[in-house]
Amino acid sequence: MPAPEILPDTRDGHARAAALLRGGALVALPTETVYGLAADARSDTAVAAIYAAKGRPSFNPLIVHLPDLAAAEALASFPGPALALARAFWPGPLTLVLPLKPGHGLPPRVTAGLPTVAIRVPAHPAMQAVLRAFGGPVAAPSANPSGRISATTAAHVTAGLGDRIAAVLDAGPTSVGVESTILAPAEGGTRLLREGGLPREAIEPLTGPLLLDTTPGAAVEAPGQLSSHYAPRAPLHLGGQPQPGEITIGFGPTGGELTLSATGDLAEAAARLFATLHTADALAEARHAPAIRVAEIPETGLGRAINDRLRRAAAPRG
Repeated sequence: MPAPEILPDTRDGHARAAALLRGGALVALPTETVYGLAADARSDTAVAAIYAAKGRPSFNPLIVHLPDLAAAEALASFPGPALALARAFWPGPLTLVLPLKPGHGLPPRVTAGLPTVAIRVPAHPAMQAVLRAFGGPVAAPSANPSGRISATTAAHVTAGLGDRIAAVLDAGPTSVGVESTILAPAEGGTRLLREGGLPREAIEPLTGPLLLDTTPGAAVEAPGQLSSHYAPRAPLHLGGQPQPGEITIGFGPTGGELTLSATGDLAEAAARLFATLHTADALAEARHAPAIRVAEIPETGLGRAINDRLRRAAAPRG
């Protein structure tokens, strides 16, 4: 299979991406969070190709991307504060896990057989343009091999997935840099399934205190809940004293060979997280370094999402 076609961020590029999706192909598309590996969410064959290309476990559900709230309401019910959350934060880096409506038209593989579906309305203009040109729901997990570092540039996508996909729409680096926050709203309260690009401080005025449900359990309800995820090839250590030969990633006054943000800005650190991990991993491989070590990040705001990714990246590999 040839290398993926690189599509420009133009009307012609958007139309080509939509045409490939209609033909059942896999296309990597930019969102404001990370690049997603997109397929027609109504096609079981196309969705199966996502799992095969990523090496993704079949019990790990996918996020369905839609252009607006009206399209989401055709697929799912909105219990509790779900509608208020959608109106406040869509389009944007928020995914809602919602009960499916009868006649939704999605194959069970999209939801991993669950009675719920994870839905997001992305804000990236290129993704919005492709969604509208395509005219249907698009399943799109992060465009990287399962368990490895997420892709925030087209180059990351091609390095990770190569000839396993048909095309990449190159719109430059993503702006948020960490995946969406995932919530499961219900009448009795809203559970936080994954920290992400929308911090708790912005959410809780609408929901009240979130019910924290971020540790993996027996059942996976949403993407990003596996204990080992986002991992570089080299071992990753968090905080502590750097050891000889390690690749160091700093934050704020804690310097390193690389840094997430020299000024200690959490938004900058989130935007740079995965790109910095890709760079550190390449350095570690070139130098045969024993590990990568990342400075401590404050557990507040976007720092929670950064630390969530780093803890999973540092977890023991299965």
